[in-house]
Amino acid sequence: MTMAMAGTASASMAHDAALAGPQGKRPRNPFAWSRILIYTVLIVAALFYLFPLYIMVITSLKDLDGIRTGNLFVPTTHPTLDAWFKAWDTACTGLYCNGIKVGFLNSVKITVPSVIVSIAVASVTGYALAMWPYKGANFFFTVLLVCSFLPYQVMLYPLVLITAFLHIFSTLWAVIMIHTIFGMPILVLLFRNYFISIPPELFKAARVDGAGFWRIYAQVLMPMSLPIFVVALILQVTGIWNDFLFGVIFAGTTNFPITVQLNNIVNSLQGVKEYNVDMAATILTGAVPLFIYFVSGKLFVRGIAAGAVKG
Repeated sequence: MTMAMAGTASASMAHDAALAGPQGKRPRNPFAWSRILIYTVLIVAALFYLFPLYIMVITSLKDLDGIRTGNLFVPTTHPTLDAWFKAWDTACTGLYCNGIKVGFLNSVKITVPSVIVSIAVASVTGYALAMWPYKGANFFFTVLLVCSFLPYQVMLYPLVLITAFLHIFSTLWAVIMIHTIFGMPILVLLFRNYFISIPPELFKAARVDGAGFWRIYAQVLMPMSLPIFVVALILQVTGIWNDFLFGVIFAGTTNFPITVQLNNIVNSLQGVKEYNVDMAATILTGAVPLFIYFVSGKLFVRGIAAGAVKG
């Protein structure tokens, strides 16, 4: 009897719910004006950036006759990689015709130590400011914050004097030192804000267990900080690899990075203007930062969001 009454009550409740209509949130209209506007803006922005890349790629695959007689926007029916090999190996960059491979190697020699040293020092400094506050820490952080907004051009002449005094002017060491120092302020800001967002209970528990400064940094914070390290990596690699000003002033004529070599190729007045070689050299120059970003793009977004939570 009781089971029958329960079944009747359940059926009645189900009937009432059916009469009341659908429950929960109403599904979004996929054709809402707000969505249409957002996707329109995103598509236009994507085309704005992808269209020049498309032009560069199809031009680099053409020969000179195809460029002169063909349409700029139409791909060639006979693609060739001759322009790529010439841009890499034999294109003239002024007095020398060694392509951009020399500049590529110089950029690698500049970027690798600059990125490693700046990220290592900045992460430890940000960790100390966030977890081990000391007297004068806020003043030191304010100085770093102000330095991150100083234009590089203001410091050029003093840097020339300093590097000349240290006998490293016109060497790769001068460019490495400058990139390392100038990357520090913004990286310290990012690491400090990220470490502050980590629950302090983890730090306190590690201190109770007897962990010291370096053990907490290596075994507690670093495994949790992959996104912010990826952010620092992308920012530093992009900034250092794409730099032109420091390279052309401090590297010396035999140590020019790839951006300076690209400028010399594009602005060369020797012989016939080879636009396909210029386009191939441009793509080769931007390949490294693009590859790093595409590989670690999701972690970059996560790290930027987490590093901007607290100031």
